[in-house]
Amino acid sequence: MKVAHLADETDFEGWRTAARAFRQAGVGPDEAVFRVQEGPDGLFDSPVPPPVGEGGFSTPGAFVDLAREVILHRSADRFDLLYRLLWRLRDEPDLMKVVTDRDVADALERAKNVSRASHKMKAFVRFRQAADARGETWVAWFEPAHRVLEKTAPFFARRFSTMRWSILTPDGAALWDGEALSLGPPATRDMAPAEDEVEEFWKTYYASTFNPARLKLKTMQGEMPKRYWNNLPEAALIRELTAQSSLRTEAMVATPASEPNLRLAKTLSRINRDHAFDEGFVPSTLEELGQAVQGCRRCPLWRDATQGVCGAGTAQAPLMIVGEQPGDQEDLAGKPFVGPAGRVLDDALAEAGIAREEIFVTNAVRHFKHEPRGKRRIHRTPVASEISACRWWLDAERRLVKPKVIVTLGATAALAVLNRKVTVTGERGQATSQPDGAHVLPTVHPAFLLRLPDEADRVRERRRFVLDLEQARALL
Repeated sequence: MKVAHLADETDFEGWRTAARAFRQAGVGPDEAVFRVQEGPDGLFDSPVPPPVGEGGFSTPGAFVDLAREVILHRSADRFDLLYRLLWRLRDEPDLMKVVTDRDVADALERAKNVSRASHKMKAFVRFRQAADARGETWVAWFEPAHRVLEKTAPFFARRFSTMRWSILTPDGAALWDGEALSLGPPATRDMAPAEDEVEEFWKTYYASTFNPARLKLKTMQGEMPKRYWNNLPEAALIRELTAQSSLRTEAMVATPASEPNLRLAKTLSRINRDHAFDEGFVPSTLEELGQAVQGCRRCPLWRDATQGVCGAGTAQAPLMIVGEQPGDQEDLAGKPFVGPAGRVLDDALAEAGIAREEIFVTNAVRHFKHEPRGKRRIHRTPVASEISACRWWLDAERRLVKPKVIVTLGATAALAVLNRKVTVTGERGQATSQPDGAHVLPTVHPAFLLRLPDEADRVRERRRFVLDLEQARALL
C-alpha cells in the first residue's frame, strides 16, 4: 500500500499533491491510502512515490471545484472517492459530465450536503454577548454537519465587519478582530457563554413573528433540523408555540380587522394625484422618485403589488446593477435585491471586490408580477409592454445617478437598458458604450444560479458570474 499523510481533515492541497503523484506513478485506487496527520504506517505501507512514469496531465476545473467541496464532507472515504474519480479522468475526460455515474453522483451529493451545511451555518449561528480585555465581543458555539467553518467564516466577516466575534466549533474556531480573520484550534461548548441579555429580546421577537396559521411542522424541521436546536435560543419556544398554534389561529381569526392607516392613505392619495398621470413630472432626487413610484399607473402591474420598488444605493454611484423586477420579499420590504437572489448577488459582489453600499441596484420593472399558487406568489416574467412602460423610471434613475458602468442581470434588464432584445448567452460579458457615456455589460441573473439543479454547474456558473462582475469593476 502507498500512504499519503495529510496535515488535517480539510487539507485539500496536501491531498491534491499526493493524489497527482499516485496517479502519475500508476498507483491504483485499491493501493492508495490517505491518512490524516502523521502516524505509524502499516506493515506493508510505503510512502508517496515520486511523480514518474506516465508524465503530467490536467484535470477539468469542474473536478477541482467539486473536490474542494467534497473534502469538507465528514465521510471517512471521501479521499478514496475523489481519487477513484481522478484515476478515471485520464481515460474518461468527460466523466464529470456523466451525472448518472455512481462515483460522480456520489461526489455531487456529498458536495450538495456540504453546501447545505454551509447555508445552515449562515442561518443558525447565534452570537452571545461577552467581554474581554478589549471590551465587548460576541461568541457563538456551533456544531456544523460538515467541516465548513473555514469555507463559511468569510461570510460572517463581511456581514459583521464592525464587531469583534468568535465562532467556536468542534473542528476549530474562527476569530474576527475587526480587521482580520484568523482560525484557531477546536473548542468545546463550555468555552462559549450560555446566555446573554440580548437573548430575551430575540425570543420576544421570534414569538411575536411566529404565525400559527402557516405552521407546517415537517417543513419547519426540514429547514431547521433538530440537530441545530441546541444552538438556537428560540428553539426553547418551539414546543409551546406549536402546541398553542390552533388556539392562536382561532384568536387571530376572531380578532376584528385593524383600522386602515389614514395618514398613509392620505399621503398615497396626494402622490397619486400629483404624479400618477403627470407626464411632465421630472423628479429631482432619488427620494422624490421613490415616493412618486407609489402613484405609478403606467401599466396594470400596480394592482396586485404591495408597493412600487425603486433602486437603492449611492446617489452618484459609478456602477449600476439592473435586475428584472422585485420578487416576493422585495415587494414586501420595498427594497431591491433583499431575497435569495439578492444574497447570491451580495456574496458575488464581495468576492469580486465590490462593496454593495458603494453601488446602485435597481430593476427594470417597478412592481412584482406574480400569480397566486396556494399560499405562495409565483414570479411571472414581465412582457415587453410592461418593460417599456417602466423604462421611464429606469431612465430617470440613470439621469440622477449617472453611472459609468451598468451591469444588466438577465434578458429583461438588458432589454430595458439597451431597448432591444438581447440573447444573454451570446452577448454576456461584451461591454457596449451608450450615448450617455455609460458602458453596458450583460450577464445572467443571480436567480439563474439558484435554479441550476447540478452542483458542478452552479459552481462553474457562479465563478463566471463573479468574473463578469470583476470585468465591470475593471471598466470603472
